[in-house]
Amino acid sequence: MAKLRVGVLMGGESSEREVSLMTGLEMMKNLDRGKYEIEAIELPKDLRKIDGKIDVALIALHGKGGEDGVIQGYLESFGIKYTGCGVLASAVGMDKKIFREVMMANKLPIPRLVTRAPCVVKPSNGGSSVGVSIVKKDGEMENAIAKARKYDDEIIIEEYLKGTEVSCGILGNEVLPVIEIVPKNEFFDYESKYTESGAEEICPARISKKLSDRVQKLSTKVFKVIKGRGYARIDFIIKNNKPYILEINTLPGMTAVSLLPKEALVVGISYSQLLDKIIELALKKPLE
Repeated sequence: MAKLRVGVLMGGESSEREVSLMTGLEMMKNLDRGKYEIEAIELPKDLRKIDGKIDVALIALHGKGGEDGVIQGYLESFGIKYTGCGVLASAVGMDKKIFREVMMANKLPIPRLVTRAPCVVKPSNGGSSVGVSIVKKDGEMENAIAKARKYDDEIIIEEYLKGTEVSCGILGNEVLPVIEIVPKNEFFDYESKYTESGAEEICPARISKKLSDRVQKLSTKVFKVIKGRGYARIDFIIKNNKPYILEINTLPGMTAVSLLPKEALVVGISYSQLLDKIIELALKKPLE
């Protein structure tokens, strides 16, 4: 029986290029070579390799051009199956302003917009906490806004909620255990996410079963509301026993220190098995 031809799409031109390369290389290291014929496709230089040469695209891209529906639309135009969310869900998940509006329309809990400190300033588009600042004094606001605008013209200023950071993955119809994040820095920033000693990650999270169930139910709701498919990860902050939705990651990081593989491992799914499931979900779903 012929092996499935899997193209691992990585790199790109966003501010998260290096994270994407880490994800792609980790995926390639863990793919079962007994099942798959693997092709590394580094974008943008290897774009020509996609057309007609792979059966499924395993998307390891992050940020603009990879997580926002652009590459998904490109693959759709060639009739190529791909992992993760579709065009619409990817676009909504990437644009934090639109994502907020969708959450509000569905009466789901999110941080309030504010104009003064203490607050969190972030670019509307982007991920991996790039360009994000916690502002504790109004005098720091100008620099935080300038930093965020380096990555996107539109910014979001939300209330700063001091609490417990957690995340919850979705894998097809299955909701994964809630994972707690204890960053060494002030918040779960780029360094905390992608260095071995950047954060302590505890799964299952040290929260009550009732609260854990609530986070899982909210994660499932968010995924359904934006018409997600395949897999994703939803981030929360818990304050006074109330979870607030921060964002959805429609192509969550899959590096050696990423959250989703750690959640999956708790329920007995190895990294290699997780990739099998992600690919299987991609092959089952219809193109948009």
